[in-house]
Amino acid sequence: MLFDPDDLPLAGIRVLDLSRVLAGPWCAQVLGDLGADVIKVEHPERGDDTRDWGLRTGPSNTSYFDSVNRNKRSIGIDLTDPEGLARVRELARQSDVVVQNFKTGGADKLGLGYATLSAENPRLIYCSVSGYASDGPEATRPGYDLVIQGEAGLMALNGEAGRPPLKFGLAAVDLFTGQFAAQAVLAALFQRERTGRGRLVELALYDCGVALTSYYGLEAMAQGCDPVRYGNAHPSIVPYGVFQAGDGPIVLTVGNNGQYRRLCEQVLERPDLCTDPRFTTNLDRSRNRAAFVPVLEAELAKWTRADLLVRLAAAGIPCGEVLGLHEALTSERSRSAGLVVPPDEAGQEGPGIHVLAPPYRFDGARLPVRAKPPVLDGGRADILASLSADPAQSP
Repeated sequence: MLFDPDDLPLAGIRVLDLSRVLAGPWCAQVLGDLGADVIKVEHPERGDDTRDWGLRTGPSNTSYFDSVNRNKRSIGIDLTDPEGLARVRELARQSDVVVQNFKTGGADKLGLGYATLSAENPRLIYCSVSGYASDGPEATRPGYDLVIQGEAGLMALNGEAGRPPLKFGLAAVDLFTGQFAAQAVLAALFQRERTGRGRLVELALYDCGVALTSYYGLEAMAQGCDPVRYGNAHPSIVPYGVFQAGDGPIVLTVGNNGQYRRLCEQVLERPDLCTDPRFTTNLDRSRNRAAFVPVLEAELAKWTRADLLVRLAAAGIPCGEVLGLHEALTSERSRSAGLVVPPDEAGQEGPGIHVLAPPYRFDGARLPVRAKPPVLDGGRADILASLSADPAQSP
């Protein structure tokens, strides 16, 4: 199924993306994936900071930039130039959403704050992403994902017991903040249909980092101390985690005692492990984790990974391989789902690169990559034309 651009959920919505790096651009990318026309304003010479991060994929693109800027158009505008600022304000008057992540107070100094832009466009949804709450004592502190991971307690719950705190492999706080921001913008757009008025939406990285602690956060509050870290294992379910087969790692998730019985009888051919009073129920296995896990590991090591996966699947026990990242992205599972768009299938603008596809499906079809991550200033002509300006004029 091919989507008609006019049939995308956010068709007709214009987003002015004044943000940079990760959380704000991720928010704007989500809206672009859902069909919005996203105009990304960048510094005319260096562009977004992330055009200098990661692997080079084109004259002005990198893998980092590409990951959060698909389905957008780019225009380079110098925000220190009055004419450039006037052009941005004109774009804001013609937009439904503005996304910005200037340091607290920075947008106001430029004349791009909520009060100014909403006065000129009362229907505007204005999304501001900051490091810390704008009305708190740390409002002016810059927000960085790694700092927030440390301050919000996320590093303290990640990794193995007895080892130093460990950050997530990805910038999880930035990514989740961007997703939360997009959700809030969608809610504000929905409300605008009833009220006709825009809203100020604010997201702080620290707030989102605390929200991410989820059940671990509530456990810490209930106990009055940090929960034990279990690495790849589960704090409450045994066995549930990454285990070594005879020739490589597998993921094994035994969610109930019926599955455990089938694991022992049908997969490992060790029915005695079901009747051992130390291991009969999940509570028993959790209490006796130190005794149980070495026994399980010894049994799993007798089988190849391929044989184990077949036997586990036949027994109805959730399981899977542990793949390398490249291996996962090039797997038949990813290919058949259309999760990686090859260079010859994405939009026309931009370098010949692979692009990750949006995860959203509507009416059975995945939403398309309409345009690859843009080259710096690549959308100038179309964007200026939409303002009835001379495309050759540089702000």
